[in-house]
Order: sequence, then structure tokens, then C-alpha cells
Amino acid sequence: MKQDSSHRIVEGLTRWISGAAPGARLPSTRSLVAEYGASPVTVQKALRSLAVQGLVESRPGVGSFVRSLRDVRPHDYSWQTNALGAGRSRSVQMASALRPARPGTIDLSLGFPDPQLLPERLIRAAFTRAARTRSFLAGPSPAGMPELRAWFAAELAASVPAGLAAPSAEDVIILPGSQSGLSAAFRSLAGPGEPLIMESPTYWGAILAAAQANVEIVPIPSSSAGPDPMDVERAFAQTGARAFYAQPTYANPTGAQWSRGLGQKILEVVRKHRAFLIEDDWACDFSIDSEPRPLAADDDLGHVVYLRSLSKSVSPAVRVAGVVARGPVRDRLLHAAQSESIYVSGMLQAVALDVVTQPAWKTHLRNLNEQLGSRRDLLLASLGEHAPELQVETRPRGGLNLWACLPDGTDLGRFIREAEMEGVSVVLGDELFPAEPVAPCIRLTYAGRDPGNYPQAARIMGKVLQQHLAP
Repeated sequence: MKQDSSHRIVEGLTRWISGAAPGARLPSTRSLVAEYGASPVTVQKALRSLAVQGLVESRPGVGSFVRSLRDVRPHDYSWQTNALGAGRSRSVQMASALRPARPGTIDLSLGFPDPQLLPERLIRAAFTRAARTRSFLAGPSPAGMPELRAWFAAELAASVPAGLAAPSAEDVIILPGSQSGLSAAFRSLAGPGEPLIMESPTYWGAILAAAQANVEIVPIPSSSAGPDPMDVERAFAQTGARAFYAQPTYANPTGAQWSRGLGQKILEVVRKHRAFLIEDDWACDFSIDSEPRPLAADDDLGHVVYLRSLSKSVSPAVRVAGVVARGPVRDRLLHAAQSESIYVSGMLQAVALDVVTQPAWKTHLRNLNEQLGSRRDLLLASLGEHAPELQVETRPRGGLNLWACLPDGTDLGRFIREAEMEGVSVVLGDELFPAEPVAPCIRLTYAGRDPGNYPQAARIMGKVLQQHLAP
């Protein structure tokens, strides 16, 4: 898929603006049309995008100019200190995965796949078809559209072995994204002041949801192979926790994939303590070298609360997720979810269902997995050649990220800042530890824009790291 012309113009003008003086006049629309081989409409679209970013200002009848810097008196927000009180956790700050990268940098921090990896044609067609129906006028269904609930149940049921009961649509709740599901699960299964076991490092959104729910995080170490069952057993025994949040498949950020044997051992621990395992299967659509199999497929006793999102694999604009929970916990989760969002947009549910039930969806996933594999291998090879001091613990068999650790003693904050100044944006690993970080690490996505820039990104990081290690 070719890169959108307006995006190329925005990137080119952003580089031009970075070297221009405030108030400088941008090239005329006619010259930009000739330079980029684009239409006047596309050029105007790019200029509007730059204006929205605050980089340029338009003067009707005159042209577009680099926005002048103005001295503005800083606002005094100190009154909010008393109004808000002490923060719940450092994790309530915006994570670097959500902060926009500086214009012109190679972005290895993005938490969502490159738009070129998404099924754009399927999404456009789904929205068109949904608009022709009455989906946008349909009344709310508390647990979600029955057909979409049935699809989530069937997806999990396909992995259930003979002899175990498969989930049904009645066990499924549709949510406006997995973050809502995490929040509902933590509040329902732990609650304020109660312990919640969590892998360390882990997904920053889970740390945030736990902080907002005021639960007491009980961190246990997790490696590229997953956590040690003895650590899980010890955490349950010492704290009396009722729930363990984990990502058994392509964990964010480590890329860990639990073996079948490890999953069974941890499930035995959870059952022994009559507790719940909150399985976050965020990356099941991003397999590369393995066939993902949910741990929930081996449980029909209601111990596993299974969460799967479509927001990354379909589109960030289609905020739809499903949670599979059996027994009374399902109703408790539904009530907790409704306290934040009474129902999920029927239009978005219809679009999501349309996309994932098209024959072309499976073809798209196969192509996606191949592209992710190529991007992963390119980034790994680039790091090995240009930044060998960055130690990647595992070659992930799926997911979107690499987890790389810097040599002990490296000033991680300084490394992040200098790498960004040189043109590379990464995720600070400290944000992904629910307790104190045990090593200076960074998360790198291989699913971001412009994979051709990965070798250059590795060169920059290697150069910055060499400067840190120089005597």
C-alpha cells in the first residue's frame, strides 16, 4: 500500500519547518503540487494538518507561514494541588506510549500498528454497510450485540479440548476496549485496598487501571518464558489475593509466550487458591512463528476471565473488546463495566462484526503476520549490527514489541532524551514495572511506520549508547 500523499507532504514540510525561521513563508501551493506530484486538494489537506499541529498559520490571500513563537505568561495551576490531593500512583501520568513523538523522529514507541498493517478496505466497506442499516439508530443492549458475543465465544471455543464445556454467547460481555475490561475486572475481583497479583514488567495500561481502582499491586518477576509458578503460589499464599492479571501470549513488553506446561501449573495454583486468572489476550491476532492458544480454553470452571480486544487488529477507531466470564462473576463484571460505560456503540459493534466475519479477514491476518515477522527480523538484525550493547532477551514469536535492556549503570533517562534529540522515540521501560525497575530497559515496536528506517534508528541508538559507555 502506498503512503498517503498528504502524509508525505506533512513529513517533508515538517523537516523544512524545523530549519526555517519563525514567520518564514512556506512554498506556494503550486510549487508543492509540482514537487510532490499531488493535487491542490491534497496539498491543502496537508497544510491544514500542520496548522492543527500549531506549526503553521494561514493568512487568506497571502499564504502559509511558520508560526511565530510568542511569549505567553505561564498559567498558574498551583490551586489544583490542594484540590486534587496526593496522586494515587506515579502510573497515573501519561505513558510515553501515548505521548506523540517529536515531528521527524523515527517512532519506535507507538502502541498501535502502522495504519498500513490494518484492513483499511474491510473497515471502509464495513462502515458503509453499517450506515445503510439501522445500526446507528439501534437501542443499547447491555451485554452487547448477540451476534458479536457469539463470535467471541466461538473464537475461544475453537481451542477448547474435547471433554470440556465450550463458552457460549451468554458468557460474553462486549466492552468499549480492553482498558474498560481491565478496570471492571480489577474493581470486581480485587477492589480498593485489596491485593492484585501482576507480572513485572507488564502492560502500562494495566498498572494504570490498578492505580485508578486503588488496588494493591503484588508484583512477581516475569521473564521471556513467563513467571515462575512458585512465585505465583507464594504471592497467593502470602497476600490472600483473589486475582492474578497476566498475558500468557506475546506479553507486552517482554514478548513472552507461556508454554502449555507452565500455563497448566499456574492454572493449578489459581484453582488451589479458589481465585481468578485475568487473561489479557491482547495479541492473539499478531502471531508470527507460533499458534496462540488461550489458557482460558483449558478452564470451564470459571477461574479464567478472558479478555480479547479488536482495537489493535481491526482499528484503533473501532474500540470493541469482549470478555468471557462464566458464573456469577460475569454479572458482576457487567455491572462494573456499566458503571463506566452503559453500553457500547451499536455502530462500532456492527463494523467490528462485519470485518471479522468477512472471508478476507483470515487472508488479511496471514498477510499481517508475515509482515510483522519481516519487520521484527529487520529490527533485530539492525540492532545486532549497529547497537549490539542493547540486549534483546527473546525473539518474540508474536506481538508487536521487542524488550531490550541497556548495560547496567546506564542513565536510562538521559539515553531516552538523547536518542529522541537524535531522532528516535522509544518507550521508557521504567513505566512498565509495577514496582521498582530491576534493569534499564526500553520497549521498541516493530509495527510502527516506515520500517525502512529501522537500520537508521539502530545506528542512532548505538551511537548514543557508545557515548554513554565511553570512559
